[in-house]
Amino acid sequence: MAAFLALVRRDLALALKAGGGAGLGVVFFLSVVTIVPFAVGPDMILLARIGPAILWIGALLASLIGLERLFAQDVEDGTLDVLAGAVLPLELVAAAKGLAHWIATGLPLVVAAPVLALMLNLEPTAIGAVVATLLVGTPAVTALGLIGAAFAGAFRRGGLLIAVLVLPLAIPVLIFAVSATSAAVSGPVPFGTPFQILLGLALFALVLGPVAAAAALRAAR
Repeated sequence: MAAFLALVRRDLALALKAGGGAGLGVVFFLSVVTIVPFAVGPDMILLARIGPAILWIGALLASLIGLERLFAQDVEDGTLDVLAGAVLPLELVAAAKGLAHWIATGLPLVVAAPVLALMLNLEPTAIGAVVATLLVGTPAVTALGLIGAAFAGAFRRGGLLIAVLVLPLAIPVLIFAVSATSAAVSGPVPFGTPFQILLGLALFALVLGPVAAAAALRAAR
């Protein structure tokens, strides 16, 4: 456990030091939420209706920031070989790096979401639902992103693989997150039904992501 937490602290420090953490993700999130209303127009009712989808698309894209270098730097300087020979299984190494990435990139998006939701004229109920779905869904996106990051680390200039691999896998998370928010505001399906499916998807991703990432890293060595 101590080795796991030490790796989380190391990656968190590296992410913040490199400038790819909270600030960059939130700025990107803000940019998406700001630009879309210019395209949609000043229809506040329409913005309130599609606001949860805008926030979720922005959060999904912002969560991908920094994933390209999550394993690549450790592969290049040999750190991954050292980590692979240490006490932690490669699956837990991947999980620790994913947790650090979510704390640096995903958690700030959850914190910023209520403020950005006000810009989209969302009701308090919708804001609460968006925050709840982001709190559950962004770790799932990060866990799925580990798979793309492992391939990107294994193959030079494999950054495009992240978008190609992760975005299709994240579509169910996006669908049920937005459905849960819509259900909380207008029904007729109870909020709990799609939210429980989202929880199930998140748990599945949290198991699948580190295991698949570790398998990809082993195959590339």
